[in-house]
Amino acid sequence: MTLTDSKNPTTVPEAFIKVVLRYDQRVAMRKKEYGLWHDISWREYYEKVEKVGAGLISLGLGLGTTAAIIGDNSPEWIFAAMGIQCCGGIAVGIYATNAWPQVEYVVDHSEASFLFVENEEQLDKWLMFKEKTPHLKQVIVWDTKGLRHFKDPMVMTFTELLEVGRKFLEKKPEVFTERSIQVKSGDVAVLIYTSGTTGLPKGAMLTHANLIWMGRAITSDAFPMSDRDEILSFLPLCHIFEQLFSILGHITVGYTVNFIESLETVADNMIEVSPTIGHAVPRIWEKYYSAILIRMSDATWLKRRVFGLALKIGRKRAKLMMNFEPVPASLKILYALAYFAVFRKLKERLGFDRIRVAVSGAAPISPDVLAFFQAIGINLIEGYGQTEGTGVTCLSPSGRPKFGTVGPPLPGITIRIAADGEILVKSPGIFKGYFKDAAATAATVKDGWLYSGDVGELDSDGYLRITDRKKDIIVTAGGKNISPQYIENKLKASIYINDAVVIGDKRKFLSCLIMIDEDNVVKYAQDHKIQFSTYKDLTRDAAINQLIEGEIKLVNENLSRVEQIKKFTILPKKLYEEDGEVTPTMKVKRKFVNEAFADLIEAMYSH
Repeated sequence: MTLTDSKNPTTVPEAFIKVVLRYDQRVAMRKKEYGLWHDISWREYYEKVEKVGAGLISLGLGLGTTAAIIGDNSPEWIFAAMGIQCCGGIAVGIYATNAWPQVEYVVDHSEASFLFVENEEQLDKWLMFKEKTPHLKQVIVWDTKGLRHFKDPMVMTFTELLEVGRKFLEKKPEVFTERSIQVKSGDVAVLIYTSGTTGLPKGAMLTHANLIWMGRAITSDAFPMSDRDEILSFLPLCHIFEQLFSILGHITVGYTVNFIESLETVADNMIEVSPTIGHAVPRIWEKYYSAILIRMSDATWLKRRVFGLALKIGRKRAKLMMNFEPVPASLKILYALAYFAVFRKLKERLGFDRIRVAVSGAAPISPDVLAFFQAIGINLIEGYGQTEGTGVTCLSPSGRPKFGTVGPPLPGITIRIAADGEILVKSPGIFKGYFKDAAATAATVKDGWLYSGDVGELDSDGYLRITDRKKDIIVTAGGKNISPQYIENKLKASIYINDAVVIGDKRKFLSCLIMIDEDNVVKYAQDHKIQFSTYKDLTRDAAINQLIEGEIKLVNENLSRVEQIKKFTILPKKLYEEDGEVTPTMKVKRKFVNEAFADLIEAMYSH
């Protein structure tokens, strides 16, 4: 093994080797097993990746060969992805929640030669389409519980792959290093399949140059991170948002990545790890927001009173800060008292006590939720971007978020607003195109500009304000252009509303489909002795409908007449990713909802 330090890495293997040489025995990752957190050093990380890479090369992985990975976040997921990329292959992540036909589509479309699967559940999905993907050479399983007696010549364990790699390295010690040197900055490193709110997912080709540039951009002065930071890895690793933190920022800066035990233990693991950098999609921040308010509603009168006063002070301070206005000394003193008496303990209970800065991304977040976290002393900022731009276009500077915006573009990124309001982006992070889809690529990138599909505007400070998705803009029967996203975000600020879809294109007025927050609405029902047996009963109850009507009225008070919601319907069922109703990042598939609940929509306009 001969490692050479590259001063200015241009590929993933160069960046990876550079950070390994720098930190060697320092902790790179932690994984919890049998109730204990176990350290993984940078040297051990490298040795696992080297064996994975050597093993894959011996099994036929060449430059440009695609290899897919499906499973929850774990070191093995990262070892596989890094081993693939360091040997010139293309890593393809698949959502662990995908049904087998969706897995088959990605494996087939990407022409994957290798498939890494987490466990028996994911292996069973492959068995459903085993005969339909002849290009697949090998399936590798990293958690073999329940598979002791399973035999198939195409299947091997992760441990067996490491042994194959070890033996191959004994014969050819420099095989991994020699292959990594052949990797070029313009080569495709990852295929990220967009979750897609419409149609089949498309494979976005991101190059080594894209990834290395973005790794530097997100850890620069705009969002300073250091090797002393810690993060908790729990969002889907096949999504660019999690890869930014668990892979790209990690190999750029050298901080520690902690892997959750399971999705059910995120809150507990957050408290145990107490990360210094937070990142999550809006739905998770909204859940924390509503949980805090519900918990306080159950507190004693005195505690509710004290929290209310502290929050009032915090909101006033946050409003000034988010509008770039000076905070008076008297308010600073009051806030310091509120923080010491209330917010400090609250942050400790959540596992947020060490967070320097937290990011919300992958979907729009309600400004009210953003302001709430700023009020209680959690520096939550919003980022904006898309997979096709390697994840981030704009990011609010730490400590200088601006109300209603997603911040200025990262250094090196240029934004232009088209005549129709569409946001156009030019940067070193612009992707190479969609895999096997030249037409879609040509429609998305024109003259070097990425056509985002989002509508927005730049303010006098260069901060970007997103108004909506271009295809979602509503034009009423009266010819008024309405941004549904703006209204929906206001509705979602209610602790009783999980999501909302505003309807009104070519209609005389706006209506809305409401998805209730089950936990909070159930608690409301119990507190008010409302009888119900099923979720559907709950959505049909008159008192619950009055509750939601009251929340909508509060939002309507701050909207123009044409923007106000005149009628609403609570959806009688929860929306599930496996039913195709929401994306893995919990964005509602608007087109699907409009079609699936067309009868409920028409009923709101028929009388």
